[in-house]
Amino acid sequence: MRPIALAATTAAALAAFAAPAAAEITRVGSETSPIASAVVVPAGYDMIYVSGITPPVTNEGAPEGTPREFGDTRTQTIGVLNRIKAILEAQGATLGDVVMMRVLLVGDPALDGKMDFAGMMEGYRQFFANAEQPNKPARITSQVAALVAPGMMVEIEVQAAVKRD
Repeated sequence: MRPIALAATTAAALAAFAAPAAAEITRVGSETSPIASAVVVPAGYDMIYVSGITPPVTNEGAPEGTPREFGDTRTQTIGVLNRIKAILEAQGATLGDVVMMRVLLVGDPALDGKMDFAGMMEGYRQFFANAEQPNKPARITSQVAALVAPGMMVEIEVQAAVKRD
């Protein structure tokens, strides 16, 4: 066999065994929904699991353990998502890499103990499903009886997927 033909045959064989490029993440669901119905993460991605994150204190002067100490549901959601954003950025990821989110809301005393879903969505939309960051995670939102500290009304955990180099 000629050296040129052998080289071409070898290159073709190696190309056949080369790792394919990682497929893209697929987000399934309505264009108008702020969340995905499902997210498919193919091989070739690293997963980042962020534990449930609670809100920072926003009003140092408020009585400890009150909603005023942490703010309303909207304010708490923004605080939590900013904390998650910083955690992801430290790992080389962004909120756009989030593929799954679990939101826990405590009933708001100002709403007769019902969760403030609208307030959570106002905070959420500042980070997801908007012109700056259009990616939408799959998500569940549930009302719970309490979180780790009185006055906390929001806890969020996420999973993010980042394409391997």
